[in-house]
Amino acid sequence: MKEVLLAMVAAMRSLFHPGMLALVLWPMLGAVLFWLGAAYFFWGDWARDLGSWIASTPAEQWMETGFLAAISGYLVTFLLVMLLLPAIYVTALLLAAVFAMPSMVNHVASRNYPDLEKKRGGTMAGSLLNSLVAVSVFCLLWLLTLPLWLLSPLAFLLPVALSAYLNQRLFRYDALAEHAGREEFAALLEKSAGKLYLLGALSGLLHYIPVINLLSPIYIGLAFTHLCLGELDRLRKGI
Repeated sequence: MKEVLLAMVAAMRSLFHPGMLALVLWPMLGAVLFWLGAAYFFWGDWARDLGSWIASTPAEQWMETGFLAAISGYLVTFLLVMLLLPAIYVTALLLAAVFAMPSMVNHVASRNYPDLEKKRGGTMAGSLLNSLVAVSVFCLLWLLTLPLWLLSPLAFLLPVALSAYLNQRLFRYDALAEHAGREEFAALLEKSAGKLYLLGALSGLLHYIPVINLLSPIYIGLAFTHLCLGELDRLRKGI
């Protein structure tokens, strides 16, 4: 817990460095513009296809009774928004992980871990594969659990759990790719899995805070960089 909190504090300091401030807004703004543009051109098609899918399932009859009948006309719009919001979030994180992480890692390493040896256990192909797996699993889990968000107390826990998975899976590889060897990477994941998930959950809460969520992709990347490089440094020192 201590290491996670220290990483979050260190990430806040790093966030306000001029070099990092230049990166802050563009992942989220880029994601918002992309999906708003897509919605402008394809909203009608999305609504029609989703409505047709709902009509072909038992959910159609189930929703024709009681309170759900009164809101059924808004269901398609609600579901599309529920799908669009995580799409924007995931796209912003993906942009930060793929395009901004090298700058963040160099920034943190040069200032906080200048003597940390670079073993370059990661590759560009590995980074792309990791991102693909992270986003695919997250999207699948999001779709599978979406019905539980409507009728279950888990509605408050599922977004946090899914964000924890996505954040740690998406950023841990790129945070360590330059400095960790492959065996070190595996050992660190085994040793620090709990800390990675905890940081993923805590940082994921930022997504739900207006204005601050615009900064969250870069902040999350910095937090994972601080935590992962710190864990790697402690692993090599046997701490």
